[in-house]
Amino acid sequence: MVPRETTSQNLRAQVVVVGAGHAGCEAALASARLGVDTLLLTINRDRVAEMSCNPAIGGLGKSQIVREIDALGGEMARIADAAAIQFRRLNASRGPAVRARRVQCDMGDYHRAMLAAVEGCEHLRLVEAMVDEVLEEGGLVLGLSLADGRRVEAEAVVLTTGTFLRGMMFTGLEQEAGGRVGDPPAQNLSACLEGLGLKLGRLKTGTPARLLADSLNLDELEVQASDAVVLPFSLDTERLDLPNVVCHVTRTNPKTHEIIRSGLDRSPLFSGVIKGVGARYCPSIEDKVMRFADRESHQVILEPTDRSGRIIYPNGISTSLPADVQLAMIRSIPGLEQAEVIEAGYGIEYDYVHPTQLKGSLETKAIAGLFLAGQINGTSGYEEAAGQGLMAGINASRKLRGLDSVVLGRHEAFIGVMIDDLVTRGTEEPYRMFSSRAEFRLMLREDNAAERLHACAESIGLVDEARLEKRRAEHRQVDEVLATLRDLRMPRDLAPKRPSLEKFLRRPETHIKDLLHLLDMGPLSTDVLERVEVQVKYQGYVERQIREAEQLEKQRGRRLPEDMDYLGIPGLSTELAEKLSRLKPRDLDQASRVDGMTPAALMVLSLRVARGLVPRGTTGSEAGR
Repeated sequence: MVPRETTSQNLRAQVVVVGAGHAGCEAALASARLGVDTLLLTINRDRVAEMSCNPAIGGLGKSQIVREIDALGGEMARIADAAAIQFRRLNASRGPAVRARRVQCDMGDYHRAMLAAVEGCEHLRLVEAMVDEVLEEGGLVLGLSLADGRRVEAEAVVLTTGTFLRGMMFTGLEQEAGGRVGDPPAQNLSACLEGLGLKLGRLKTGTPARLLADSLNLDELEVQASDAVVLPFSLDTERLDLPNVVCHVTRTNPKTHEIIRSGLDRSPLFSGVIKGVGARYCPSIEDKVMRFADRESHQVILEPTDRSGRIIYPNGISTSLPADVQLAMIRSIPGLEQAEVIEAGYGIEYDYVHPTQLKGSLETKAIAGLFLAGQINGTSGYEEAAGQGLMAGINASRKLRGLDSVVLGRHEAFIGVMIDDLVTRGTEEPYRMFSSRAEFRLMLREDNAAERLHACAESIGLVDEARLEKRRAEHRQVDEVLATLRDLRMPRDLAPKRPSLEKFLRRPETHIKDLLHLLDMGPLSTDVLERVEVQVKYQGYVERQIREAEQLEKQRGRRLPEDMDYLGIPGLSTELAEKLSRLKPRDLDQASRVDGMTPAALMVLSLRVARGLVPRGTTGSEAGR
């Protein structure tokens, strides 16, 4: 193990990464693995890659990001596989665009595995320090000033401060400064960033109480076990041997909701103490009870935080209510009547930088060489942070080597969708990735991440040649299976007209596994089989999305008529049409930056402009003729 660096001397590195959470670890590893002398600063080495909230990686709209991180040479997928204690495939019976892997992790194992990766990485040093100030001159970053008086010289700086910027924690009306329980906040860095001309905002997130498993009565609750078929996140993971860890499902009830309502006078959210905007799609339980007053119950999933199952994370009841109200609320839920709380839930309010001040490379427009990644950009979630960290680390190292930045397009990756959303549209609330945000989601599937990002991975250089060749072999295998399906015909006893296997597979009721005995091609991975089936069944849809993506890229600079009647365009919401009518964007690129513009709406505009269907001064009924 590499010893902690405690020297009182000033430090120097080519790239310095501030914060060793999910974004910071990916940024530092990417920079160092590309041969750049890299320094990773953290307040506490023992909390590197801490899973501060839920103990899971992946999920809807997030698993694609994890697979893309793996395809480009990042670390999260491999660490998630190494720490996995349960696996589930979400939306397995639905269309390929919305299927998602999700692994429950041993939180301690995840931290230890990532720490080992960081400490074992060549060109990377891990140092415990608090950052006070970003040093710059003439709009160019020079390094950092540390709280202990030391200076760090750097050619590029990546800030991944998470919830630490002026972080304030709330349990009821009790307040405590901190970036999370047990760690102090970064109090001085926010003022420094404002002094550099960056506009900051305030956001809020939270976490539920942690419960002692032995105090719970789980016998009568629904069991949620791991899937029988387990799919690793990383292409480098041969197999996952999971322990027999299960989750349990329970629900709140009217009594729970009454207890919550009775404590709202001491809620920092409802008394106005917390000013930051919370996550709309992952609200606290008090938010849910008040916003959805007609619902009599909300689901709670009891998730073990490690393989021992000793501590339970009750997913679904994140809260900042007072500790006594939390305990009463928890004990009103079936199975939790005798629950012992190890640590009360809390809300946390923190500063973030409005991400429209960033380039697509995640470098700030104001200060050359200063990159931002993760929650400092207004996102929520481990996966979103890691995806940004990877790209920031890659681009910081490339800047130093005089290479062009890597900016993924919306048609190339979920990471590209996320970063484009942030830097062009910004966010006023914690941003979470959803598959619905990606207009080309049928192209951006879990199963084809390595294939669609192969050329990009080759050009970046984080994936070694042996791993690249393994991926090429898998791509060739997909092509061979497709060719075999086209060449072989069904046996007459199964299909009298003897269509090709490819045509037979297009039938809704037929799946590739039903035809394996006819292929005689040896063992094929689940990813290969899924890619083959999707390409056959959805070929027309995928090809159409490819054409639309190409067309959209060409159309971005196309001018929009000044007198265009947006209210006469089917497919645009009235709110967005009125906003476009008022702002009169110059072209499609400018229209894409209008607050409230969605990928689907932009596609509607693009296609209508391309086809010359641009109503001018007409009513909606006339435009439809």
